[in-house]
Amino acid sequence: MNFPLHSRALLLALMLTGSAAFAADGAPKTAPASTAPAVRPGHAGIASANFLATNAGFEVLAKGGNAFDAAVAVASTLSVVEPESSGIGGGFMATLHIAKDNRDVFIDARETAPMAVNPRDYLNPDGTPNRDAALKGPLSAGIPGEPAGLVLLAKRYGRLPLSVSLAPAIRTARDGFKPDSRLLGAIREEQKNLERWPASAAKFLPNGQPPADGEIWRDPEQARTWELIAEKGDAGFYHGETAQKLVDAVHAAGGNWSLQDLANYRAKERAPIVVDYRGYRIVTAPPPSSGGVAIAEILNILRGYDLAKMDQAHRAHYIIEAMRRAFRDHNDYLGDPDFVKMPLDMLLSPFYADGLRQNILPDQATPSSMLPHGPAHDPGMHTTHFSIIDKDGNMVGITSTVNYVLGSTFVAKGTGVLLNDEMDDFALVPDQPNVYGLLGSKANAPQGGKRMLSSMSPSIVVGKDRSAVIGSPGGSTIITQVLEGILHFIDGDSAQQVAAAKRFHHQFLPDVVYVEDGVFDAATSAELKKMGYTLKPREPWGYMNVVTWDHRDNKLDAASDPRRPSGLGKVE
Repeated sequence: MNFPLHSRALLLALMLTGSAAFAADGAPKTAPASTAPAVRPGHAGIASANFLATNAGFEVLAKGGNAFDAAVAVASTLSVVEPESSGIGGGFMATLHIAKDNRDVFIDARETAPMAVNPRDYLNPDGTPNRDAALKGPLSAGIPGEPAGLVLLAKRYGRLPLSVSLAPAIRTARDGFKPDSRLLGAIREEQKNLERWPASAAKFLPNGQPPADGEIWRDPEQARTWELIAEKGDAGFYHGETAQKLVDAVHAAGGNWSLQDLANYRAKERAPIVVDYRGYRIVTAPPPSSGGVAIAEILNILRGYDLAKMDQAHRAHYIIEAMRRAFRDHNDYLGDPDFVKMPLDMLLSPFYADGLRQNILPDQATPSSMLPHGPAHDPGMHTTHFSIIDKDGNMVGITSTVNYVLGSTFVAKGTGVLLNDEMDDFALVPDQPNVYGLLGSKANAPQGGKRMLSSMSPSIVVGKDRSAVIGSPGGSTIITQVLEGILHFIDGDSAQQVAAAKRFHHQFLPDVVYVEDGVFDAATSAELKKMGYTLKPREPWGYMNVVTWDHRDNKLDAASDPRRPSGLGKVE
């Protein structure tokens, strides 16, 4: 395997000295033992993007469930009430702490490419990317992982049968709910695409129009699909009635799924990435997420600076430069660890970070043109995240997605299943950006059965006095949002302050710093521009959900991002 020139000189030494929780070929090892305290909080906290989902989690806890049962309830309910961001036809990544074993686990329920995938299907006649094929309709959809992941979570770590944990989602889909403004806006935004497929129009456009404000909206077909999963587990989705309907619908619309693709799907447990920073232990997502690698690399770079003693401009400068270098490596190396050899010992090594830190100038931006590059676009903002800590100290962070808004906009007839458009997260055309502006190499090229790279970064932060579960949606901005959230938490911010904090983002290319209004004052903005940064204002992004645990008084706090009014962070 050929590595870019900027890292070849360090590779041999780092392969010999690296001590990360992964081998250089990406094979997981056992993660270091958790330092989570033995004391249990005695009450629970849940934060999600929709109050119905948060309440579903508490309903299951009240029936004797633990955090993992509650996670099944929250995720499945979000599938019903927040389909623009996640759902039964998509996938998720989960970072877990199992209190009784003092053990951390990562569940990879990422979608996979169908075996018949053909990169030519995503090209226009002139060889340019065909954005419609990559983002709309059945060709854009990977094999869903959410059902298998939730079944694994329930059976391996939950206390309750699926029939109990899935009951809130089934009831909500069958009896109906009032969609929030974001879902209604998504349906209106994608109306023309939804009209392309009869089952999509039937689900999202009753009487030919989006649901009206305040109208009760029902999804009986999705209720039936969840009932089959509750009754039969994996077999209720990946075999039998539902599987046949999915394949028939995909084929009728020009897709290439097979019954074998569904039967072969497996959710996987992997060792999480662990990094220590300023006395805190951060447990985060391994590949096929790029997020944990990038967050660890950024924190390793930043550990060489005393950010607390810096003015705001220089603090932002060093964080941006660390972001720039991590996203450059994201583009070069990362992919599905079952298919690709990745130099993770190198990327996660503090010695590699030491080398990267050496070429960061104290008062000047490093143009991305000085590093390997290609064109890119504005980062997107979709997906969902929720965080849970239960009374026993179990912790769950799950980031779930159908990729772009309302996924592929294709609903499989007779199932209520809205399919994802995750095939766009592959490097369908090497060195050409996807919808989020992220580049890719052969490491993330499509191949049958392969998982596409993701930015999802559900994370657990454990310290002597305080711990937190944190994550957010946001396409490529997930990585920087979670990073900034971790930094705010370590600086002492409350759950609400972490969720509400203003954000900035740099992803190597385009070489601009996206800024939320108010993140920098006028003097800081002027100083950053003087250093050579281009600041680009952007509408508020991200819907972070955070649960914190203060070990000193044994209290939980839960907060949902104020950018999403229908979200709910709740402690009981």
